[in-house]
Amino acid sequence: MPFVSEKVKNLPPYLFASFQRKKKELEADGVDVIDLGIGAPDLPAPSFVVDRLAEEAEHAANQRYSTYSGCAEFREAVAHFYKQQYDVDVDPDTEVLALIGSKEGIANLMQAVIDPGDTVLVPDPGYPAYRTAVHLAGGVSAPLPLDDTNGYVPLYEQIGQELMNRAKMMLLNYPGNPTAATADFDTFLEAIAKAAEHNMLLVHDAAYDMITFNGYEAPSVLQVPNAKEHAVELGSLSKSFNMTGWRIGYAVGNAEVINALATLKSNIDTSQFLPIQKAAATALRSDLSAVKEHSSVYQARMEKLYSGFHDLGIHADKPNGTIFLWAQVPDGYSSMEFADKLLHEAGVIVTPGHAFGSRGEGYFRVALTVGEERLDEVIARLKKLDIKEGSHP
Repeated sequence: MPFVSEKVKNLPPYLFASFQRKKKELEADGVDVIDLGIGAPDLPAPSFVVDRLAEEAEHAANQRYSTYSGCAEFREAVAHFYKQQYDVDVDPDTEVLALIGSKEGIANLMQAVIDPGDTVLVPDPGYPAYRTAVHLAGGVSAPLPLDDTNGYVPLYEQIGQELMNRAKMMLLNYPGNPTAATADFDTFLEAIAKAAEHNMLLVHDAAYDMITFNGYEAPSVLQVPNAKEHAVELGSLSKSFNMTGWRIGYAVGNAEVINALATLKSNIDTSQFLPIQKAAATALRSDLSAVKEHSSVYQARMEKLYSGFHDLGIHADKPNGTIFLWAQVPDGYSSMEFADKLLHEAGVIVTPGHAFGSRGEGYFRVALTVGEERLDEVIARLKKLDIKEGSHP
């Protein structure tokens, strides 16, 4: 009798894991690999957040289980952040839930909302974990088409009415992974209107909401009037405060959905370690100057790599947010061929666009997660390769 479930057997291989295996093999052969594949910030968490963690970890009372929904201090800090950042009022008791990182929240939210066979509209190109979460919940992913010529705003006109009526949930992600696309208020206004018209839940993944450049400030979907009737938003401290390994995030919005997610999670986990929640509360109640400093670092890296790509004839749109650069593969290569070339001939890991959906083919994603000196080295290595358009047979 097999001991592995069919849904796990049918999971597609996690591309990032395969690149990490190749990385280890090359490093074992003495290759200096520069990893621009995974969006894992290299900057440290703010010292005042680390100090609060250390302080709270000393208290025996904080070494016990958290309440299932997260401690009051953290939920109230999330509500404070939404009021200060977006002028949105949320009830910390019924409309806020602590998550063990937003990736966990996405997976469990699917289990809490959809039933086997339900359809979910998933951004294409989009974060691969969305499709995986739908699959694990027994749902069916349908592509929500995004296009560079349209600024990666959903192309609703390319989705048939029957599919729109059948979908139970729609996922959005701005500033976006992998495209680094940003949204304005009208994007969310239209999305909420579509959700209301077709009686679906809108889930917005706002993991990169505070990493923005050039005066752009990311809106919240909850700023749309009556948005909480149709939407929840997921947030994370991973990228904005460089707290990836801390695994702390939140869900905010529709009280019925928040309660369903809390009910599910109470049967799976007991929330995050209390000192981490309290340190995260300190971060969210701060003046956010640390986030602005981090964003400046990412912007400088983006400008350097964008300029280097331009010199190499590689086209990319200059983004206003995230820790990524989304660039076009030179003519003559598939996304995977180009990523393999960079890995094996230059020792540089990038993520091929097809990993993010069929509409990602022809692109590759670069994570701005190494210092500027290493980016100079990346550009120098790429200049030694023959990657001009049309050079690949």
